[in-house]
Amino acid sequence: MKAFLNIGLAVIFGGISLVSCKDDDDYETIQSVDKVKIDSVAIVNDTMDVYSVQSIRTYSTYTSGCQGFYGYDYIHTGNFERDVTAYQFNTNGVCTQSTHKSANQFNFSPQQAGTYTFRFWKGDNSWITKTIVVE
Repeated sequence: MKAFLNIGLAVIFGGISLVSCKDDDDYETIQSVDKVKIDSVAIVNDTMDVYSVQSIRTYSTYTSGCQGFYGYDYIHTGNFERDVTAYQFNTNGVCTQSTHKSANQFNFSPQQAGTYTFRFWKGDNSWITKTIVVE
């Protein structure tokens, strides 16, 4: 019985080591994350109710096929002020030099009535400013 157990464990651990040594380089890895300019912003309703949800869409341009949307930095700079910065990833893949545009969005669900001011980073010290009135 003990010999059978030892053989079984040898087979199991031998199989695990074969699987864990597999070299799979068929993927691209993210090399860096940087700010990307927001070219334009689409807000469907400039007036909305408290606790309702609205998607806010941003558009950015990427200069390489190895770049794409990574995420947003969404900062509350006051009770009714928000600064939004978009970020792009850069991969180590084979890059095409084609320029492409990307649309991305986040949801806004206000918890209190007021006039909300959004500033979207568009490069350097430049911002796109949008206002939403929440009733």
